[in-house]
Amino acid sequence: MAENLNVALELKDVDEDTAALAELEVKTSGSQVPYLVDSEKEVAMFESSDIIEYLRENYANTGATMAVAKSRVHVGGSVCESCEG
Repeated sequence: MAENLNVALELKDVDEDTAALAELEVKTSGSQVPYLVDSEKEVAMFESSDIIEYLRENYANTGATMAVAKSRVHVGGSVCESCEG
């Protein structure tokens, strides 16, 4: 999805990076992913559909870089929109 909008995301894999997981837990009091942080606009959100809408409205085709915590492991074989677009 991010590639389609020409948005560069800084992905943090909380399954493999304990520091990224600790950072997520401090920011959210939990470990739910995906989690988007836009430090420029002081915006943070969880829901895949909200993240996609936000990126489309604010960053589509700008080439901006943002940080996102994303797990690469999905329970039960499910795939979230933010991972697959």
